[in-house]
Amino acid sequence: MTVFALDALDLAALLCSRVCHDVISPVGAIVNGLEVLEDEKDAEMRGFALELIKKSAETASARLQFCRLAFGAAGSAGASIDTGDAEKVARGLLADQKTQLEWHAPRLLMPKNKVKLILNLCLIAAAAIPRGGVITVATGGVEEAIRIAVSARGQNAKLASHVPHLLAGTPDQNSVDAHGIQAFYTGLVAKAANMSLNIAMASDLVTIEAAPAPAIVEAVA
Repeated sequence: MTVFALDALDLAALLCSRVCHDVISPVGAIVNGLEVLEDEKDAEMRGFALELIKKSAETASARLQFCRLAFGAAGSAGASIDTGDAEKVARGLLADQKTQLEWHAPRLLMPKNKVKLILNLCLIAAAAIPRGGVITVATGGVEEAIRIAVSARGQNAKLASHVPHLLAGTPDQNSVDAHGIQAFYTGLVAKAANMSLNIAMASDLVTIEAAPAPAIVEAVA
């Protein structure tokens, strides 16, 4: 099966669209709250507006901090990222949702692309349980043998039908849009980290495991 290749400029543009989509809602809520403060004299309504601004600012900050690690070049001066930082931004992203995060990964410096992979798998897991549930992150092994498992447990947990194809780099109709770019990017990050992905689905449970990709042995003539 031929792996789909996306132009670098298109990849950058689609990822930017994804990040903007994530922050437009809370930023818009901040603007609405400020407009209420400007026009409203009622103390109760002004208090409501201030609370809206505060919560929306916290949400926007959490999403941007998460995106900085998951999509950006955070820590680009080195080849590793502290998994404690990854846990912090993941918890911040899920703080206002109905989803709990169980993090079973020791704090250590992990290769950058593997940390990005964990965070992007968390996004996919969250999308699999829109009604809420539990996301579990677990790692094992050391150095090049690190293994990652991210699971989503919740009512009717499932991946959208196009997600496995995007993770594999074989999108339907050989095209990727802003809705699918995050899953496609996750597959690219896994490949860059020399990891292979395996998806398992059961009743109310979706698990994605990442393991070191098997070495390709070239035949000798």
